[in-house]
Amino acid sequence: MVSRKKPIISSKRKHRDAAQARNKNKTVVAALGRGSAPVARPISPPSEKGGGRNQLPAYLSNGVIGLRVREMPLAAGLMLLSGFTGEHPARRIEAAAVAPYPIAADIRVAGVWLSDAPHRVTTVDQTYDFSSGELTSRFHFTAGESTARVEVLTLCSRADPTIVAQEIVVEVDRAVDFALRCLVDGRDSEGQVLRYFRETPGEAEPACDGAVLWESAGGVSTCGIAYATEWLDDNAPQPDRPPLAARVLRSGYETHIHPGRRYRVRQMASIVSSAMHSQPDLAAVRQIALAKKKGFDAIRHSNKAQWDDLWKGRIRLDGPSRHWQAITDASFFYLMSSTHVASPASTSIFGLATWHDYHYYYGHVMWDIETFVVPVLSLLQPDAAESILDYRSRNLASAGSNARLRGRRGLQFPWESGPSSGQEAAPLPGSAAWHEDHISLDVARAFAFHASITGDLEFLRAKAWPVLSGVAKWITSRVTPSQRGYEIKSAMGIAERESECDNSAFTNMSAAIVLRDAIWAAKKLGHEADRDWSLIAEHLVIPMRNQAIISHDGYRVSESKGATPDPLMGIFPLGFAMTKEVEAATLKQYLRLRKGYIGSPMLSALYGVWAAYAADRALSARLLEDGYGRFCVGRFLQALEYRHDVFPEQPRAGPFFANIGGFLSSLLLGFPGIRPGMDDPSSWPRRRVVLPEGWNVIEVDRLWVRNRPFRLLARHGAERAELTPL
Repeated sequence: MVSRKKPIISSKRKHRDAAQARNKNKTVVAALGRGSAPVARPISPPSEKGGGRNQLPAYLSNGVIGLRVREMPLAAGLMLLSGFTGEHPARRIEAAAVAPYPIAADIRVAGVWLSDAPHRVTTVDQTYDFSSGELTSRFHFTAGESTARVEVLTLCSRADPTIVAQEIVVEVDRAVDFALRCLVDGRDSEGQVLRYFRETPGEAEPACDGAVLWESAGGVSTCGIAYATEWLDDNAPQPDRPPLAARVLRSGYETHIHPGRRYRVRQMASIVSSAMHSQPDLAAVRQIALAKKKGFDAIRHSNKAQWDDLWKGRIRLDGPSRHWQAITDASFFYLMSSTHVASPASTSIFGLATWHDYHYYYGHVMWDIETFVVPVLSLLQPDAAESILDYRSRNLASAGSNARLRGRRGLQFPWESGPSSGQEAAPLPGSAAWHEDHISLDVARAFAFHASITGDLEFLRAKAWPVLSGVAKWITSRVTPSQRGYEIKSAMGIAERESECDNSAFTNMSAAIVLRDAIWAAKKLGHEADRDWSLIAEHLVIPMRNQAIISHDGYRVSESKGATPDPLMGIFPLGFAMTKEVEAATLKQYLRLRKGYIGSPMLSALYGVWAAYAADRALSARLLEDGYGRFCVGRFLQALEYRHDVFPEQPRAGPFFANIGGFLSSLLLGFPGIRPGMDDPSSWPRRRVVLPEGWNVIEVDRLWVRNRPFRLLARHGAERAELTPL
């Protein structure tokens, strides 16, 4: 955001009006095409056949609720809920807490419960439909001479974001006694039941099967779960609803079933965190009662409609193999899945995913979200981007307290922010938080970026300005004046090393950009900017050697993590102003060190853009594969944190949104050469389009810019990409 020739578009629309404007334009967008349907069906990953492989389970989410669904989906998986946190049992810090699994189940065939005989289960396949966010799992269960063929459809509703829904379809090969239990299963969850009820207080008839209020470990937060079940048959057996026992609330059905028929049981649950309501169990009852009134089919239909709308922003590639389009669709899907306007606590770098074998950074909110995720969402799902930023706005007091703890003014955002409290939650002794000062700059840049994309003057005034001015004030108390200019000493860049350094290039470039954004915002809003902001921005020390920007003062290639290409972040995505000679020298310096870094998290996904900026299309294609394509492996193309062939000792953890966001921002901003600013969007394409070898076009039929739909066309070799209002 360097060009300021024209002021940001002034608008007095409220956010509701902006949403209405977007809805108004949907018909226009749907009618447009360029030789093909603008909303082509996304490529879903291949079905997973069989089971028993050491892979991450399927991840379903709507941005408020996240489920790990096992390959035998009736067994309880793991659920995270936005805003539901507890005390970590070992670290004693605030961490994302695993909530009771709301749609577990168990079946009995010929007197044998599946949970007692899991060895009698044969997994057939599991299929993920990215167009609708629906997971379908099939398995067989054999007991005695009888075999039950079971198909399970699972979804997290985007239209009703507290609702998860599941349909279980059973067929048998012979007449047999059969039972099915629908479970809210808290056996794998830390914490305790505070209360539960079957009846609806004050009502003659229960509104649902039951509800439970669950408190996390350490009493940090609570969540409420209310559920409803239905056997779809004219002669449906009456459900049995016994008292809560062994941390499980269940509804059971028993009957005699016959071959040649399909028996269906549906279960829905509403899950609400105390971050959204002070009585979350009662709130959950209200939501599940509404879901029951709408019906399972309507819930499923409205969820599909929301996905249809999101896919209007599908990123289409012309030239590369179908595999790259599949990776792009998977990346889009997982990011859209994990973000929602209704989320009360931002999202973590793994969204709402977790698993037993890794800490998943405790579900903390970290800099990666503002740096890699918000820019993509501002263009594709702006309401969700603003929801993420709202989390920071609601916790400004915590950022102010954090600055005061370090003897500084203004706002210093936590390195690892607790989702519920917004306070520093880094594991003790907290060494990671001592010097990672760039987090505050990352947050401020995200606010400025979103303001430039939306052109929303009210957002700039009410939300962006407090952050920009607060962080600018913090910068003035963080810098040290010297004969060289202004320095930021004892800091840490992107590479988390054992020792801090002076004048981290990434930190100082970010600080200069934030100060300039704060100056611009002050002028736009009629405020007087601190005179020191301009002085510091112009004279911040940027470490250089042989015309190249280097990582920090005293940098050595041989040092720990010396191949980390953090100076290249100044070229993209920061867009820090530098001469062509400095850009070329910096690209040359760090591209030659690529083998020492690629396979690591976060920046690997950006190498394709950096090689394209060096005008090496063949290298760009290779580095895009090495830096992102080879991270997307295993069940349903979940992008992993580490490339497994480079770091075989690391757990397979994903989907990892720093990598995903870096890749998607490369497609939307990097390769097209688009650098949003406060000026008119027509000027945002700022450099010649260079795509990887074999790539011809990147095209998106709907991006949201200044509260209206735009179309992006980036054709290799074009002098500029086309960003066209619809």
